[in-house]
Amino acid sequence: MHREHPPGSAFTRPEPTPEVVVFDLDGVIVDSFGVMRQAFLTAYSEVVGDGRAPFEEYSRHLGRYFPDIMRIMGLPLELEEPFVRESYRLAHQVTVFAGVPELLSELRERGLRLAVATGKSGPRARSLLDGLGLLPYFAHVIGSDEVARAKPAPDIVLRALELLKVGPEKAMMVGDAVTDLTSARGAGVTAVAALWGEADESALLAAAPDAVLRRPADLLTLCPTAVRATAR
Repeated sequence: MHREHPPGSAFTRPEPTPEVVVFDLDGVIVDSFGVMRQAFLTAYSEVVGDGRAPFEEYSRHLGRYFPDIMRIMGLPLELEEPFVRESYRLAHQVTVFAGVPELLSELRERGLRLAVATGKSGPRARSLLDGLGLLPYFAHVIGSDEVARAKPAPDIVLRALELLKVGPEKAMMVGDAVTDLTSARGAGVTAVAALWGEADESALLAAAPDAVLRRPADLLTLCPTAVRATAR
């Protein structure tokens, strides 16, 4: 049952000490909102032509795989090619959220294993993280093109658990969209909402996540030193 929580706090249900944290990418690890907006506007102009690009509607579906968003919005799948092209071209403008590198370093120091499960394609996600110097923190980076069903289906989180050889009771998923929370719940892992990006806070809170984080460092309160780390 969802519990009330003071602003700026994290809260959680009693659980085993987590060994694995699975992160969404955009809006949690990196601030790519501006780049996504420009890439979408360019793609829409090239493929659809004149008229106002419905980016606000597009942004309500962030967390999903791009082709799935196009189907939901009734837009041509041909938008994907220029969208991906522009996303690569503008990748140097993507930044890492303040406090995230320190968080990832501390989680690794505490013995937790980390993965990314993103709406992006796997190659694009790995390329972006590599360019930002963050790729070594993650044991696995999984894209929506590498599972049968993208979020909000649980497949991508289940794949991360499979690769990391861990049960859902020892894992959590951190995301900034309701699709992330739905995917986490479907996989049986703790669903954690991150509010430091462009997240729709009211929608996330209405989805009753197991924990709410207002800054990256809040996650550390949910992640004490992993049991396998203390055993070494």
